[in-house]
Amino acid sequence: MVIAPNSFKGSISATAAAAAISKGLERVWPEAKLRPCPMADGGEGTLEVVLSRGGRRGTRRVAGASGKAIDAAFGLIEDDTTAVIEIAQVVGLTDANGTAVPVEQRSTRGLGELLKQLLDAGVRTFMVGLGGSSTNDGGAGLLVALGLKLLDAKGRDVEPTPAGCASLAHVDASTLDVRLASTHITIMSDVNNPLCGERGATAIFGPQKGVNPDRAADIDAAIARFAALAERAIGRNAKDRPGAGAAGGLGFALQLLGGEMRSGADVVAELLGLDALLDEADWLITGEGRSDCQTLLGKAPFVAARHAAAKGVPTTLLSGSIDREALPELAQHFTSCHALSFGPATIEECVANASGLLADSAEQLARLFQARAIE
Repeated sequence: MVIAPNSFKGSISATAAAAAISKGLERVWPEAKLRPCPMADGGEGTLEVVLSRGGRRGTRRVAGASGKAIDAAFGLIEDDTTAVIEIAQVVGLTDANGTAVPVEQRSTRGLGELLKQLLDAGVRTFMVGLGGSSTNDGGAGLLVALGLKLLDAKGRDVEPTPAGCASLAHVDASTLDVRLASTHITIMSDVNNPLCGERGATAIFGPQKGVNPDRAADIDAAIARFAALAERAIGRNAKDRPGAGAAGGLGFALQLLGGEMRSGADVVAELLGLDALLDEADWLITGEGRSDCQTLLGKAPFVAARHAAAKGVPTTLLSGSIDREALPELAQHFTSCHALSFGPATIEECVANASGLLADSAEQLARLFQARAIE
């Protein structure tokens, strides 16, 4: 039996969720062969999940979204040859200092600083999880930290922020770090939006980061100008590729550097050996904080269920809450779908009691499964 939940955002980590579900199942089957496999999709919790299977954690001092220094965590796997980076550790929405300044003044410079420091340490393979970012600079900060120059009409340096890009006139890539040519970057994301336009980073994801509706068009235009000049300078097109709009345009910048966009959950599943675990399983339990139609756009529970279906293993979805209107679509991919609450409760109560709710719900699922087996 494989237990492969995602984190329950703002409540419980994927590792803790898997442990709670296992606890409930063991109440019914003390001798059951349980295989916890906490999942992630490139967003919150990706670093923790990947390192749960080996590797080591490190930190580097870099600039946060506001420019104030932070200690950013990362992971090293495969004998320290591959770095795993969760961008929320650098420019996350949960960083109070980063979000204390307007989104037009935030930059991803710190992520570029982290990449540069790891390049200095000899790393040439990167796995970068995009999710939970507070920035919307098109990845300008990242590229500047790696050597790209942004200049105004008088040849003066331009700040790599949405506000700075409004006066951008020229991009010079001649000093871009030459080591990037021999670097392999895997971009982990479930977002397929382009960089700009009505489905772009600013229009779709900007509001949750604090983009004022009255400023959205100007910000989008500034980012589009930066992207066009950067593409011309580097000699590669990326702004219209699927995923370019992920993480406020970091998907664009990383693809501009030659990065490969992949489903974050699929990458994590490969790293954790999910398929091998499913070869010996007769049931998969997965889940997340809230499941709706967005779950089917590459979120970790959907990807886990798809891997299980390929092995002929049924999948139960056990989430904090489930959008009832999405049940018909969810039911096409999950054998059954269950929410945690046993009665009226506030969101705060559910968040605080997530571990117990998961254990109790898993126990009841096991009893149902057992009764069915006896029949």
